[in-house]
Amino acid sequence: MRQQIYKIWNQVRDYSHLANVGEIARRYFAMNAFDGALTMIGVLMGNYTAGVDSPRIVVSTGLATSVAMGISGLWGAYLTEAAERKREIAEISEQVLVDLNDTRIGKASRFAVAIVAIVDGLSPALAALLILLPFLFANLFSQIQWVYFASLGMALASLFGLGTFLGYISRENIFLYGLRTVVAGIISIVISYLLGAPGE
Repeated sequence: MRQQIYKIWNQVRDYSHLANVGEIARRYFAMNAFDGALTMIGVLMGNYTAGVDSPRIVVSTGLATSVAMGISGLWGAYLTEAAERKREIAEISEQVLVDLNDTRIGKASRFAVAIVAIVDGLSPALAALLILLPFLFANLFSQIQWVYFASLGMALASLFGLGTFLGYISRENIFLYGLRTVVAGIISIVISYLLGAPGE
């Protein structure tokens, strides 16, 4: 059993190296987690400005949005990445005059498609679910508006964490990167509020 697990692990590492999965997965994770956080900010602000005071409604709306983002990311990434990888394998096969579909390169390519699709689908959904956490414990708050504030605070904290991750990858100032992503969140909050605020 241990040898089988070790063999699978080595195969995964081999495929990851051949298909450059790590770099691509990081890029997809960052992009889509960012999208998920900003989308959830929009959902929260839409509920807040509409005067929704039921945590259950906010959670159900947020979950539906999370599922939709997850399916969209998974399906879209799979189809897009599969098309790109197939084209790449076909071009290389033509150059070397050998069918590469059943070789290590072909298998690594299919492995990359699966991993990228999973990362693309899970990252926005997980970011959205993290932001919804305060609404699952709404009974701990005295007023619903504090739940909204806590959730928006969670969204900004998530964006800051994502920014520091990007800063780490780029080997630049992680604090400045964190601030940049937080600014995007604040702009989204302000614009969403202005669009949804009732007129005088």
